[in-house]
Amino acid sequence: MATDFAIYFCEPRKPWQRGTNENTHWLLRQYIPDGTDVSTFTQRQLYSVALKLNQRPRKTLEFESPAAKLQQVSR
Repeated sequence: MATDFAIYFCEPRKPWQRGTNENTHWLLRQYIPDGTDVSTFTQRQLYSVALKLNQRPRKTLEFESPAAKLQQVSR
């Protein structure tokens, strides 16, 4: 699948260069607190978290969800 997305490499230890990434990390921590052993989760639980995150509208995506945007670009 051709995406035509630009790739950007951030410098280590500079979180201000990765705003969207840091926001997604914060959203993930709402479901899986920092320091939690992820191996204690079932595949079904992890899938549920991923589904919730991918269906959540994002300001950076004009208040559409990542799932909706992916569907738009993959048509």
